[in-house]
Amino acid sequence: MAKIGDLLRAGRTFSFEFFPPKTDEEQRVLVQTLRDLEPLDPSFVSVTYRGGRSSRERTTSLVAGLAQTTSLTPMAHLICVAHTRLELAEILVDFRKAGLENVLALGGDPPTDPDSADGELRHAIDLVELARAVGGYSIGVAAHPEGHPRSASRAEDRDRLAEKLRLADFAITQFFFRVEDYLGLLDDLEARGVDKPVIPGIMPITNLRSVGRMAEMSGCEVPGEVVARIEAAGSDPADTWRAGVEVATELCEKLLAEGAPGLHFYTLNRSTATREIYASLGLSA
Repeated sequence: MAKIGDLLRAGRTFSFEFFPPKTDEEQRVLVQTLRDLEPLDPSFVSVTYRGGRSSRERTTSLVAGLAQTTSLTPMAHLICVAHTRLELAEILVDFRKAGLENVLALGGDPPTDPDSADGELRHAIDLVELARAVGGYSIGVAAHPEGHPRSASRAEDRDRLAEKLRLADFAITQFFFRVEDYLGLLDDLEARGVDKPVIPGIMPITNLRSVGRMAEMSGCEVPGEVVARIEAAGSDPADTWRAGVEVATELCEKLLAEGAPGLHFYTLNRSTATREIYASLGLSA
């Protein structure tokens, strides 16, 4: 199985993100999505993790299944919250036993369950250090082109990201819609002496309302000019879909032209929009 750090040193990566299914219907949809996307030969795929034992088991089961039954290279997400240091070490060891060599180390949102503990590790950098101590991993971290929503300032966010990236191998950004935000992030990291690969995250707008909610939660913004373009396409959902895919494709083209080390697609466990963007970019076989 390939390590993502090695893949990035060899050239551009194109990757997809999924979340573990909770129901039989979600499982059916994900299985079909995987069948649709596997022929695109992505460099790797990532699997999200919400925290808690049930999410731990679902994530571990999915990434292990991908490693054992498909040609895909999986990366597991892991978060600090609601876990002790020992539990996190056990999870990392379990991932390695399952054959995984890639992990995305995240701080995680504060737990909403009043019975859940905050966890012993407070920040993603602590988890990066723990994963390094366990050994055998290519480690990624999250980056926010518009700044982390809980950071006191843009400068503080960049300082924390630079600290993480000095220890990690690469970063993947939260989704965004302006190439200038991504380039500004790279400039800020360069000013701090950090030049590790930062893979831009892409979220096609197939439903303006739902993407707007997700953007608000993640601390980013759907620019007014993007909203206006989507709305001008028409009120039919098919018009929204077509315009959203066009906007995402144009953003990808600009990012690749600026030298981005790859593209990471937030699929929401669906394949159609990603396949359409792939085809428009000439990446399909």
